[in-house]
Amino acid sequence: MNFNKSEELFNEAKKYIPGGVNSPVRAFQSVGMSSVFARRGNGSKIIDVDGNEFIDYICSWGPLVLGHSSEVITKGVEEVVKAGVTFGLATEIEVKIAKLITEACPSVEMVRMVNSGTEATMSALRLARGYTNRSKILKFEGCYHGHSDGLLVKSGSGTLTYGSSTSSGVSEDAIKNTLVAQYNDIETLNAVFKAHGNDLAAVIVEPVAGNMGVVPAKEEFLKIMRKLTEEYGALLIFDEVITGFRVSYGGAQEVYGIKPDLSCFGKIIGGGLPVGAFGGRREIMELLAPVGPVYQAGTLSGNPLAMHMGYNALTYLKDHPEVYTNMEEKANKLEEGFKKAIKEFKIDATVNRIKGMLNVFFTKGKVETFEDVSKCNTEIYAKYFKLMLDQGVLIAPSQFEAMFLSHAHTEEDIERTIAANREAMRQITE
Repeated sequence: MNFNKSEELFNEAKKYIPGGVNSPVRAFQSVGMSSVFARRGNGSKIIDVDGNEFIDYICSWGPLVLGHSSEVITKGVEEVVKAGVTFGLATEIEVKIAKLITEACPSVEMVRMVNSGTEATMSALRLARGYTNRSKILKFEGCYHGHSDGLLVKSGSGTLTYGSSTSSGVSEDAIKNTLVAQYNDIETLNAVFKAHGNDLAAVIVEPVAGNMGVVPAKEEFLKIMRKLTEEYGALLIFDEVITGFRVSYGGAQEVYGIKPDLSCFGKIIGGGLPVGAFGGRREIMELLAPVGPVYQAGTLSGNPLAMHMGYNALTYLKDHPEVYTNMEEKANKLEEGFKKAIKEFKIDATVNRIKGMLNVFFTKGKVETFEDVSKCNTEIYAKYFKLMLDQGVLIAPSQFEAMFLSHAHTEEDIERTIAANREAMRQITE
């Protein structure tokens, strides 16, 4: 394929934008390429600036459950734009979508809109500290909760340690109250609570880790987490920025049957526009300003355009549960096709899947922890990515990101992807 225009734009972009991109994964660095610049999207396809067409499994990193340029989601947008996209005042649509979210997630009795997943997790943690009057939080290695300072942390060499920053510019003071444990490791989880349980304000976790590939939490891991937080008086926060309204209408908490104290949501509730939210029990949420002492604000929070598109999306998903069945069936078919090729060509690889999310890991054995993920062969993945791209299939330009299905993907898309995967696997072994 020809990427001349993309390369030209990327070189120009680097003069004015750090690294040529406004979010690091778009740089395609980990697969040894220049950025691919999108021009438009329709349904399951993306067309780039060079005119190349791809079956898209990035789906804007998850929110495009109904595919690109869905008429369902964009219906009425022109009227909203003409009426005004921001007022700095409350609007009726904010109330309507808040009601929808609380109806979808029984753990969420009240919800506050924000503008990104980072804002949602940052604000939820501030609220948890205000509610518990404690300072420490626990996160898990490999789980990404946005780029606020206190969450840019990974664990050290021990099984239990205070974190060390994964970004320059984050001070020791910002992360001194952040503890890190290993994902899906019950022994370490118990050790954290034994040592620090009475000082923990909250535990924050991705119930399905979507930023180290697709690594679902073990059910027992989450159940023990729920039990320990209740026992020690800490709050349990589910980061459902990726999974909320994607793995099911009620999110991962519905799939696992576990009610967190607070939940964080992302761009799906804005139909793909920049938006986030956090919500939970009424007694906790009513500590937020203006009724409580925990301050949080945002001029564009709940803006009419994002709320309108989000309301369209959530209403459709509520009325059409077959969307989730359809995505899971297609993802299952992909998983089976991928595994068949892995077995045929005797490649050290495994496939993780939950509902309409999946990932191919180039490593031996199961992938259940960050340590497992860290053993993946990223050089082979880079080759695999390019082979898939050359056949018109766009997957994540990183071994550590998910593939997302949408309702717009067709049976033909799935068959083409399975065939492309087989050919890519064949060429890898040559």
